[in-house]
Amino acid sequence: MSTAVEVGFEPVIVAFACNWCSYAGADLAGVSRLQYPPNARIVRVLCSGMIHPNLIVDAFTKGADGVLVCGCHLGDCHYIDGNEKTERRAEAVKLMLGDFGLEEERFALEWISAAEGPRFAQVMTEFTEQVRRLGPSPYRV
Repeated sequence: MSTAVEVGFEPVIVAFACNWCSYAGADLAGVSRLQYPPNARIVRVLCSGMIHPNLIVDAFTKGADGVLVCGCHLGDCHYIDGNEKTERRAEAVKLMLGDFGLEEERFALEWISAAEGPRFAQVMTEFTEQVRRLGPSPYRV
């Protein structure tokens, strides 16, 4: 685990975003010209419930400093209960991170709707800052 932050360190964030809500929220942030750090690599998925924990672990072991999963608000999933599955899986992911020597704060789950462009920008900014304070992942090449 990191103890000192490298000078000039810029984290690499992998953000999984569901197609119907969170990705549309990211798009709204973009077309609204809202500013947020360019550190995220956004991966569009049909539903946050389709993100297997292995994909999150793979992102970390391949050098991501932080992973953010964004989905529809609970009760608003276009696939009925996909986001409920995501919520259960997120708890498992947090437990697994310790086994990989990673801080739990490197992972986050957020509910962002298509109408929440400003919220998407805020979440990206806050999460990037959080990961920046943690320093580089030990898996970073």
